[in-house]
Amino acid sequence: MAKRDLAKDLFISYKTGYIKKQKVIREVNQNPTDPQLISDVLNNLIQDREWQSGIAEGNLFANWEKLVGAEIAEHTEPIAILDGVLTIKTSSTAWAVQLNLISNDLLASLQASAPGALVEKLSIIGPQGPNWKRGVRTIRGARGPRDTYG
Repeated sequence: MAKRDLAKDLFISYKTGYIKKQKVIREVNQNPTDPQLISDVLNNLIQDREWQSGIAEGNLFANWEKLVGAEIAEHTEPIAILDGVLTIKTSSTAWAVQLNLISNDLLASLQASAPGALVEKLSIIGPQGPNWKRGVRTIRGARGPRDTYG
């Protein structure tokens, strides 16, 4: 093993701003009863059960603000991913129209930033109004709240 000149290494790292780091070599455990790294165990579990796309979709929902930006995330919420269609609910119909106009760019950025999530199409919906068809005091054939003023 060759000797290192520590003073020279410090001088070079000071001048260049580069610090040489030692490589960490992990030993491979051959015995299944030996302790293993939790990251290796979880990676094996994810691969064995084919959870890659589900985890990528969960990350898409969890990191929504980072993926689409703060302004869009303030007015939108991802609802579900079914058969490759991501449903997004907006706070107003104006936001739904604007997102429909940029849906191709938004889809491309989502596919690039969340590659494991299988998003092929966006479905953008606006806010839903109240439904007057159900409830305790409903009348068949009535027109909702407009029908109560005789």
